[in-house]
Amino acid sequence: MTILQVEGLGKTYTGRFGANQVKALTNVSFSVEQGEYVAIMGESGSGKTTLLNILAAFDRPTTGRVLLEGKDLASIQESELAAFRRDSLGFVFQDFNLLDTFNLRDNIFLPLVLAGKGYVEMAERLQPIAQRMGITDILNKFPYEVSGGQKQRAAVARAVITGPKLLLADEPTGALDSKSADGLMDLFTALNASGQTILMVSHSTKAASHAGRVIFIKDGELFHQIYRGGNTNEQMYQKIADTLTLLATGGDGHE
Repeated sequence: MTILQVEGLGKTYTGRFGANQVKALTNVSFSVEQGEYVAIMGESGSGKTTLLNILAAFDRPTTGRVLLEGKDLASIQESELAAFRRDSLGFVFQDFNLLDTFNLRDNIFLPLVLAGKGYVEMAERLQPIAQRMGITDILNKFPYEVSGGQKQRAAVARAVITGPKLLLADEPTGALDSKSADGLMDLFTALNASGQTILMVSHSTKAASHAGRVIFIKDGELFHQIYRGGNTNEQMYQKIADTLTLLATGGDGHE
């Protein structure tokens, strides 16, 4: 079943008085099936962040449309967007976005509090997730008391506790050391194996090699896609590295 459909997406930013138009995206189309794990890669300025912001309904496209489970994101009223994001999308950010004045438990509970859930239900939801994330023994600690890897695991717990249709991750390993990054990617793989659909933007070849498909963006356009098939992570790593070389040297991509 197709959970995300991106059709002819274009985004043009216009400077003051209509000058200096910049095309961030041009005719980008792809779909994501339920249960897929997709990584998006490209050089800085390629349009990755713009694409992610549109998929998260933080920004509107100039042309084209985005459908989540058949619902056109452009049809959602501004007043309903916050509730839509909270109920349908989970977010994992490079810089964690945890509140230092809340302990990890309360940070994770936050989207459920905003949704009006009771404490008993929140605690029941948290228990299996905290166990899976390996953070049960640090829930009472504050973000400044734990490591970067532990912060990101708490951030992932917060992202999935609402049962989102789609988990969006923006450079989730960017602020982590290599050991913590490896652990986080193993966690993403396990989440995906349990049925969670994931779309991740990353600069990291190693992180992207865990995905089932990698989409490459160049100059705001879809450049190439790699499917895992029977490839190992090591084989995916090499295929990604080869494609990134093509991107950097001006070679031609192909579907």
